[in-house]
Amino acid sequence: MTRPHPADRRRMRNRLITIAVCLSATLFTAAPALAQGNTNIGELSINFWTINPEIVIQSDSLTGVSQGTITDIDLVQEFGIENKSLPGFRFVVGRSHKFRLGYVPIKYEAEVLLLRKIRVNNVTLNIGAPASTDIKWDLWSFGYEWDFVSTDAGYFGVVGELKYNKMKALVDSPLLTESAGIDENVPVPTIGVAGRGYMHPMVSIGGEFTMFKITRDEFEAKFFDFDINGAVTFGRYIGVQGGYRSVTVEFFTDEDLGDLKFKGPYIGAHLKF
Repeated sequence: MTRPHPADRRRMRNRLITIAVCLSATLFTAAPALAQGNTNIGELSINFWTINPEIVIQSDSLTGVSQGTITDIDLVQEFGIENKSLPGFRFVVGRSHKFRLGYVPIKYEAEVLLLRKIRVNNVTLNIGAPASTDIKWDLWSFGYEWDFVSTDAGYFGVVGELKYNKMKALVDSPLLTESAGIDENVPVPTIGVAGRGYMHPMVSIGGEFTMFKITRDEFEAKFFDFDINGAVTFGRYIGVQGGYRSVTVEFFTDEDLGDLKFKGPYIGAHLKF
């Protein structure tokens, strides 16, 4: 078999390069007809959020005991709770005036032999006692967004949301007659900003930040929600996205204390219409 002449190989390589350049130019020229940046009126997304949790609580019925001193309880450390991926949903409809709905169900369960003393309902569980925790947090968000800047190249606006937190973090043991912890339904109004820019009709980078803070006598509450993300849309309707989200909730009352942080990367898909 004869080997191709070097000149023939160069011509073949040049043809392949020309074909690749033409295909790329065709795709990028056709992209505006497929994915046209910020032109949709609605978006539904599902993401899988790999959460690094921090959950510290204390209540009248549940405390830690260290060298005879009452302390709060770090449920992640005490019960060896590990990172895991949890689903999250978001629906947004509207152009410059948008209505928003979001939901993230957070759930952890663990059983251990205690590494330090815990006091539950006036009963002290000593080191080595069997104990379990059941943590559930349904985070709902209902909101309105006004994009005072809204073009095909992106948007930027203000967000007002009601974050409805249904939180339960309980500790139980076979040595107890009933469990103890915190069980709260906390509606929190938040305000913030949101934006997205299209580097290309198919590629976008966005983010948002909402917050709430109040301090009164014997009551203090903070809520921070930060999200930064990027997305690629294939065609006009379907795409993939990924980002990083951090949610912080702190509250202090005359009965309960909670310091909860959930943060980590996520990846998912979206449907535009």
